[in-house]
Amino acid sequence: MRLEATGKPDQYKCWLTDDEIEELRRAAGSIRDDLVIQLGGFVGLRAFEIPQVAPKHAKRTPDGDHFRLRVPEGKDTTGSGGKPRDAYLPREVEGDIHRYVRSEDVGRHEPIVDLSESGVRAVVKRTAERAVEATGDEDFLHVSSHDLRRRFAQRLLVDKQVNPRVVMQVGGWDSFQAIEPYLNAPTPRVVNNAFEEAGFD
Repeated sequence: MRLEATGKPDQYKCWLTDDEIEELRRAAGSIRDDLVIQLGGFVGLRAFEIPQVAPKHAKRTPDGDHFRLRVPEGKDTTGSGGKPRDAYLPREVEGDIHRYVRSEDVGRHEPIVDLSESGVRAVVKRTAERAVEATGDEDFLHVSSHDLRRRFAQRLLVDKQVNPRVVMQVGGWDSFQAIEPYLNAPTPRVVNNAFEEAGFD
């Protein structure tokens, strides 16, 4: 992973790869903890949004082929309070949520992940520490819940070249300025491809 200084001592922005997200998933201590990683890394939820979502918020689209996850109160950077949004819910994540809800008998209106915002952050930190033990890569010690969301944005904008307006809508960003940092940070694969296309071995 690439680390970027934040100006605070020993705090970094971590630019994760999908392989590193999978390392975190393997290091998760429970199915619930794995869902936290998935909701951040594949759905783009913020730490305070994860405890908001309940089984009733996962819905199939009218075409029957896709899923959305309603976030009741997302972040509103315009200063007028939280606003709901419909995050894109990948089929595999929806399946894992469905199985977890059934196995844990989570009520339709109950939180899927019954934790506070700080509890979500603690899950990510604990899982990252386990990933250090499993991989020997101490960079995982710097991973935060926001780094999962950062990977979500970078995957869509840089790897998949999804329309930025679509990413803004499903991820709850209000401006191009808010997503610009993700656009300007190529992944290792994008760097490799650029050099190969330029004729470098």
